[in-house]
Amino acid sequence: MIAQVVPVLLAFGANLGDRGETIAAAQRELAETAGITGLRASPLRETIALTEAGPDPDAPRYLNGVAIAETTLGPHELLDALQAAEARHGRVRVARWGDRTLDIDLILYGGRVIQDERLTVPHPRAHERDFVLAPWLDLDPDAVLMGHGRVADLLARLGDSTRPFEAAASGGAELGAAEPAATPAAVPETADPAGADHV
Repeated sequence: MIAQVVPVLLAFGANLGDRGETIAAAQRELAETAGITGLRASPLRETIALTEAGPDPDAPRYLNGVAIAETTLGPHELLDALQAAEARHGRVRVARWGDRTLDIDLILYGGRVIQDERLTVPHPRAHERDFVLAPWLDLDPDAVLMGHGRVADLLARLGDSTRPFEAAASGGAELGAAEPAATPAAVPETADPAGADHV
């Protein structure tokens, strides 16, 4: 039986440690993960930390980006891979929407709607997050968020408070085993529960 190949959208965020290198390293690791192919990452953008109380200009600023990929993993298998990458990079779950070394969210899993105790897809707040929409638009100017419409229109209505982070921009390069995130490379052939994340 041939495994189904599903397009996915992932969102990355970090506001502790070497933010850009952490995100780039996690993206490289995921690009090398069996069952994930064609991972292509957006340039990173910097944003004010968003907490349960609202934006916090005194907290460490976030770097955020998105990546598109294809996977033969099931949604929960993919979630396990994302959470394992977070753990490898020191993610500790203490406060909801608290500071973190790495956050990876599964935004879209093909055209599927999933809602259970571990996963909600499409991500229920992606349409409200400029730090998801802006880098996604950088990666794909024609992007559409299932259930909400064109990303360009969503971002225009919401407003964009992000700013480009040139030092760590990947420019939409495909990621491979031997290359840093900022350079193009061939990908070798080889999410948190929604309420707990920065997104």
